[in-house]
Amino acid sequence: MKPVIQTVLLIGIAAVMIMFVRGQHGVRMQASKRLAFIAFLVLNAYAVVRPEDTTWVAVHVFGIGRGADLLLYALIVTFVFVVINFYLRLRESEQRVTELARAVAIRDAELLNRDRGLLPPPMAAPAEPPT
Repeated sequence: MKPVIQTVLLIGIAAVMIMFVRGQHGVRMQASKRLAFIAFLVLNAYAVVRPEDTTWVAVHVFGIGRGADLLLYALIVTFVFVVINFYLRLRESEQRVTELARAVAIRDAELLNRDRGLLPPPMAAPAEPPT
């Protein structure tokens, strides 16, 4: 009989997979990211079911003493990648908001100065000659 923790972890992995597949983020996420996440979940399930294989890979492929250490190192690298990705997205988003705020402020200032009579009315676009 399998330990209770294996059952709990497999149920958790299955729940994450169901939420991921049924989620509304489908259009925004690239196919490569979807496939990578699904592969990540499948590898997690395999590591839960066969932890001795993780130890074998750790020892024979990477020269690390335990499979748990290998998983910890992989988790650290993944965490750093995710944090950098979020930081870059946030910085890009802040830059867009700043540019939008500047454009709105300039437009509002121009409208206010036109209302006060400090700026001439906008020039009409030149009419195109008939062809």
